[in-house]
Amino acid sequence: MARYTGPRAKKARSLGEPIFGPSKAFEKKKYPPGQHGNTKRRKQNSDYALQLKEKQKAKYTYGVLERQFRNLFESAARKSGVTGEILLQYLEARLDNTVYRLGIAPTRRAARQLVSHRHITLNGVVTNVPSCQLRPGDVIAVKGKSQVLDTVKDNVANLKGEVRKYGWLEWNSDKMQGKFMEFPEREAIPEKINEQLIVELYSK
Repeated sequence: MARYTGPRAKKARSLGEPIFGPSKAFEKKKYPPGQHGNTKRRKQNSDYALQLKEKQKAKYTYGVLERQFRNLFESAARKSGVTGEILLQYLEARLDNTVYRLGIAPTRRAARQLVSHRHITLNGVVTNVPSCQLRPGDVIAVKGKSQVLDTVKDNVANLKGEVRKYGWLEWNSDKMQGKFMEFPEREAIPEKINEQLIVELYSK
């Protein structure tokens, strides 16, 4: 499965957000990489540069490659409603992202690995497709034999009500399973992404 394997702290610094999760390297150097990254004189970014940066931010945040991202955008554009909001809803409805939001894995990358290694079931069926799109009512669970994995047990034990932050998800710690209740409203999605700039980029 293709994915970004480059330097994560450097990429986060270039985009100005800790897109791969909490990072001491990012907190220490909150300026772009390179020899001129920490200078006070900054070149004014063009509209295209700002739009591209938002698209890159969304892609790397959710771990989606260019073709996948364009396909999601085209699907969102075909639906009635606000295209940018629908795009973010589709990204949130990915199986790997939902496993991360439920707290089964500490990062989206770890969630993608759990799914790829067949530790997760969708509606009772084992799946290894991280990009699988969920629909309201879908049930996501840790496979029976995988529930004894130390990494899974530790993550679930450390939840402490974190899932309740996301009103579109339900979590049953006894059964180690969650439910995708509905597509989230834009204001409920915590990611700092200006989706309108992405729409403007693809509309050219």
